[in-house]
Formats: sequence, C-alpha cells, structure tokens
Amino acid sequence: MTLIATLESPRLILRQWRDEDLDEFAALCADPQVMRYFPAPLTRLEAAALMGRLRGHFNEYGFGLWALERKDSGAFVGMTGLLNVSFDAPFTPAVEIGWRLARRHWGVGLASEAAWACLRCAFSQLQLPEVVAFTTASNLPSQKVMQAIGMQLDPDGAFAHPRLPADDPLRPHVLYRIDLQQWLHTVRA
Repeated sequence: MTLIATLESPRLILRQWRDEDLDEFAALCADPQVMRYFPAPLTRLEAAALMGRLRGHFNEYGFGLWALERKDSGAFVGMTGLLNVSFDAPFTPAVEIGWRLARRHWGVGLASEAAWACLRCAFSQLQLPEVVAFTTASNLPSQKVMQAIGMQLDPDGAFAHPRLPADDPLRPHVLYRIDLQQWLHTVRA
C-alpha cells in the first residue's frame, strides 16, 4: 500500500490533514447549512473524531478524504476524496467519492474540480473498476456535482441508508456510479 499524500487540480491542493485544520473543519461541520443533508451538525469533539477516522483511513488504505486548500490563498475549503463504504448495502463492497465544502466556497466549481482529481486518482493510480456516490434523495446540489463529473444515476440503486432510522426523511438515498470506460469517455468529451 502506497500513501497518496497529495493530489492537485488547477485551483486546489488535496492534502493530508493537519492538526491546525481542526478549527475550520469543526466550523464547517457545525454549519447547519453545510450539514442539512446529514443527520445533525457535529460538535467540535465529533469533528475531531471524524478527522481522526479520516487519517486512519489513509493509514490503512493509502487514500481517503483529502483536506482541500486553495492554491492562491492557502484557505481551507473543506474535503473531497475516496472512501471504502463502511456499511452493508446491495452495492458494497465499493469505494465512494464524497465532498463537503465550506459555504464561502460554494458555487464556483471547486467540488467538481476536486472530484475530478479524485476520479483521476481512482482510475489511474488506484486502478479501481468503479466508483460510487450516494446521497439523500433530496440533496440535489450533490447530485448535480455527481452528474457534472460524469457519474450516472443507477435507477435500480436507490436504497434506505442503514445507519438512519426508518422514519428519518434523509433515509431514502440515490446511487450514482462511474466506471473506467465511462470516465475515459467523459474525459475525452
């Protein structure tokens, strides 16, 4: 296993987590607008624990959710990356792509740009056969990013997230997929 410490895109550095990221990461995870498609905002302690789990994923697999930093200012943007899906579902085992950005960085294409760098890593460096993405059915902004990076909605892939209660309105999830051939087609288009 080789650690993929950093990736780059035109405007971003995708890098390993630093202790000094915690303040901004905790603020990001505490923002109710950012977390509206998650069960609840996170406390600082929960954000620190999440950051620890993200570091652990890198240590175990060599990849994960990278911290995003703007090249022009060094500003912390959020996170984007690849994770092994950690629950049982009809589509697992699988590697998912995900992102979470601070509100001040929304609407300028940074999520898609970082996700493209992650897909390039997934298919060229990690040589994965497929990458999935999923979100609650109501999360249209994330679904737009999935579509922008060439992912296709799996019409038979809708599922109830097993970690959410049966009556939770966020439980119904949609599933998107992209494989190497789809990615190559998207890159060439």
